[in-house]
Amino acid sequence: MIKKFLVFSLMAMMLASVLAACSGSEEASGEDEDGVTTLRMTWWGSQSRHDQTQEIIKAFEEENPDIKIESEFTGFDGYFEKMAAQASGDNLPDIMQQNFGEYLNQYADKELLADLTPLVEDGTIDVEGVSDTIMESGKKDGKLLGIPTGTNALTAFYNKDMVEAAGVDVSDGQWSWEDYEEYVTAISEETGEYGARLMEPKNLFEYYLREKGEKLFNEDGTALGYEDDQLLVDYFERNLALEEKGAVPNYDTIQQIKGVEDELIVRGEAAFDFRWSNQATALDSAAGGKPIGMTLLPGENNDQGMYLKPAMLWSVSESSEHKEEAARFIDFFVNNVKVYEIGGSDRGVPIKEEIREELSADLSETDKKVFEYIEMVTENSSPIDSNFPPESSEVLGELQKIDELVMYGELSAEEGAKQFRSTVERIMAR
Repeated sequence: MIKKFLVFSLMAMMLASVLAACSGSEEASGEDEDGVTTLRMTWWGSQSRHDQTQEIIKAFEEENPDIKIESEFTGFDGYFEKMAAQASGDNLPDIMQQNFGEYLNQYADKELLADLTPLVEDGTIDVEGVSDTIMESGKKDGKLLGIPTGTNALTAFYNKDMVEAAGVDVSDGQWSWEDYEEYVTAISEETGEYGARLMEPKNLFEYYLREKGEKLFNEDGTALGYEDDQLLVDYFERNLALEEKGAVPNYDTIQQIKGVEDELIVRGEAAFDFRWSNQATALDSAAGGKPIGMTLLPGENNDQGMYLKPAMLWSVSESSEHKEEAARFIDFFVNNVKVYEIGGSDRGVPIKEEIREELSADLSETDKKVFEYIEMVTENSSPIDSNFPPESSEVLGELQKIDELVMYGELSAEEGAKQFRSTVERIMAR
């Protein structure tokens, strides 16, 4: 265990130091052959996303024969470590899938991403009609560093059969954390399976704070945004109590999962799973017909906790010698209905209203479910928090590590909450 945590910490420190080392690097070289520009492009995701993206790339190349795209992809685990290693060699890809919040701000701080504002202003990337709120999610310090791939939200996925077997109904999204504990326990007792997947803290503790009227970081991103450590203690203790009952799995079980397609809810071994709405495609395709519903996360003030965010962003590296060609791919992705016919809602609900309207008449059952869910969140949510400091990826990595220590019994909930605060203070003081 301790060895694993030391490796995790070293990886987080490596990511920060590598990005720092490449600040201000010169542009990477690139070559055109036979009048064709070759772009490197990278993303993370499930196998279904990989397959869809390859098909989207093929469609783009057919319409743009002067551009060839070499693809690189991986799962989310290890993605940003891989990008950090490439950044250290001044070898970032031309087009990269980027994450809102901690990672976008970290890359922005090191000036690794190109400002796409001129390419929007000259029409290379057409975002006419996209709401200012959506576009703001790709901005940092006045620069447009990413174009959202689609709109996304946290969701409580649930196995309808397992939930109904326990006499539970959460379809209207009106349920408290106390209800969650009761339902998860009842489902586990009724079915002999887990009532829910163990919550992961990186996204869900932030939601938990928002639902309580607090924030993870303060307004200027210089410290934690909440003062009462009892909030984190309560979060830990709820998970501990459910794990001790056998109603949720421990980390040993979670660490055996080999990706979205292998999740417990897919295998019928857990009723609830809290994750991003755009993962509905991968879950449904792997579930083998198991009926999976979507509803708001629990909380008496879940309209305060819920928020819309970009599923992810397309960014162009500052070192790219082919920014205009890279921008042409982003424009194709945003404005071509064929992209969403291929990929559905896997990268979120389209940011352009005309694309959404064109798709609405012929949506798959999964995409219809996701579109309806995003409408539900739109009516029951609050603005996203964007005050993530450059150090936030390291902070969230520490939260993950401490969560594991608490769940394994190596720290009490109180010790974990105290250690998290002191660690964050040390990180932010550097």
